[in-house]
Amino acid sequence: MIRNVVFDIGGVLLRLRYQPFIDYLAGAGIDMSDLPGWLAQVDLAAHERGEIGGDELLGRIAAMARRPLDGAELRERWLDMFDRAHDMFDLAAGLKGEYRVFLLSNIGDLHWRHLDTLYGLEALTHGVIASFRVGAVKPSAAIYREAERRFDLDPAATVFVDDLPPNVAGAEACGWRAIHHRSPAATRERLRALGVRLPAPFAVE
Repeated sequence: MIRNVVFDIGGVLLRLRYQPFIDYLAGAGIDMSDLPGWLAQVDLAAHERGEIGGDELLGRIAAMARRPLDGAELRERWLDMFDRAHDMFDLAAGLKGEYRVFLLSNIGDLHWRHLDTLYGLEALTHGVIASFRVGAVKPSAAIYREAERRFDLDPAATVFVDDLPPNVAGAEACGWRAIHHRSPAATRERLRALGVRLPAPFAVE
């Protein structure tokens, strides 16, 4: 029986719009043709593990540009990548009355502070694991085990919702049930199939 529902943030509760930021950097002369390679070059994973602060990360990015970037504009564009996914946000809030609901996200300090201020993420659920605070990122087993330890999660009674298949596989490797989030409707159907009772607005579709 599922007792714990854990949600990713970006790509699940919040829609991620990163293309404008990529276009902005490309317009400044930064080669964005190999996005995974660029992310490795700036070491986004280290930033999300809390090893590199957001200001240092943005400094690295600015140093790559062929024309000077305004620091305030760069920061604003870095933060402005997310929109509230209303159905999923409301689902998480609605489940909180009957289930233990948590957030588990690969995220750095600047995005976390911005999004928590904007959307009240800390108060939305019963607890949050933000990767920069614990020094581990999905799909590493360490971050799932930290969530189990911190929130007393029984893996067999826990379902995780994430938009990236490697993160889903990482949860499953730790014994969690997991859902690859493709759409709100499909995720609700998967939750129902696991026996999760959805809140009233989503109970009948």
